[in-house]
Amino acid sequence: MSVSEQLEIIKRGAVEVLLEKELVEKLEKSEKTGIPLKIKAGFDPTAPDLHFGHTVLLQKLRQFQQLGHEVFFLIGDFTGMIGDPTGKSETRKALTREDVLRNAETYKEQVFKILDPAKTKVVFNSEWLSPLQASDLIALAAKYTVARMLERDDFQKRFANQQPISIHEFLYPLIQGYDSVALQADIELGGTDQKFNLLVGRELQREWGQVPQTVITMPLLEGLDGINKMSKSLGNYIGINETPDDIFGKIMSVSDTLMIRYYELLSDLTLGDLDKLKEGLKAGSVHPMEAKKALGRELVSRYHGVLAANAAEENFVRRFRDNQVPEEMAVITLHCDAEKMLLCKALAEAGLVKSNSEGRRSILQGGVKVDSEKVSDENCELSKGNNYVIQVGKRRFARIIVE
Repeated sequence: MSVSEQLEIIKRGAVEVLLEKELVEKLEKSEKTGIPLKIKAGFDPTAPDLHFGHTVLLQKLRQFQQLGHEVFFLIGDFTGMIGDPTGKSETRKALTREDVLRNAETYKEQVFKILDPAKTKVVFNSEWLSPLQASDLIALAAKYTVARMLERDDFQKRFANQQPISIHEFLYPLIQGYDSVALQADIELGGTDQKFNLLVGRELQREWGQVPQTVITMPLLEGLDGINKMSKSLGNYIGINETPDDIFGKIMSVSDTLMIRYYELLSDLTLGDLDKLKEGLKAGSVHPMEAKKALGRELVSRYHGVLAANAAEENFVRRFRDNQVPEEMAVITLHCDAEKMLLCKALAEAGLVKSNSEGRRSILQGGVKVDSEKVSDENCELSKGNNYVIQVGKRRFARIIVE
């Protein structure tokens, strides 16, 4: 592809390219010399499962692979034990080495559902960070001032509010930046919340006499509620290891606006075809429901295969058609401290009934269905970590996610 064609694909969905002029120069040099660019993205293995929010960066890495560049999937097994302070109002609890390594193994299994294993270099930053001596860390810390660190928004807020900032949290951006030095990265990808850390990488590369990396920031994907960023703690996520039926059903529950956002950031649809889809939706020649089904098929196929995707669509259509359940409904996340929540309580918290007692009466009277099955036990419970289609009476429906 020409540089201009590559640039169009690289900028798809991106928030910022810092600096675009430098990126063009790097692409032109790569084209002239035949040497691929080194593309880096880091992931701290702080949880065992990846969700669709994580895959925004993975999709961009995959696009770079398709353009012929060299991709480094960096697992932050060293930085994961520090804890990224980004967006945190308090110091994070440190993970043990065992936690990090266990989570890292699951990451390696999951990422190759998107990335090409033959074109991916999986690296652990402990390879170059663990051997550092105390004197090396002191020399690294000397490269940045406290004043520069306090320019960072979350540190600034905590300092102003007299909330503690531990010294080791200042080390996190420096160590992430040093990763770029160690890999001699040409480009680093990250979410918009990582901009400060990514720019530190540029500064450190200058200090080491390297050409500063181009920084590409990607948006934080909104979760099923269409408001907050996708997060397991908020319960508005789609996990890539979820069942085909759950992935398909959750995609069908998103708003039309969010569907387009997911197409832009998660789909392999070409830019030309994406423009045609948008035009068709606007003109009314493409029904939003059919567009969601196509997206659901594509994403389920990616993680579970085409046969599973077709089966998930058939199950969805049959379940909703046969039980006269609307294909679009509100998605409500309920937080549960225990492992299970009483159905009557869930009905009340979701606003489907006015109180727990009304919920209990509705259940006993046979007016409540869970996943199209009538429930008559007033002590029925919903399990944490699952989602359910709930029907009360003939017209009240909601997809409830218990977290």
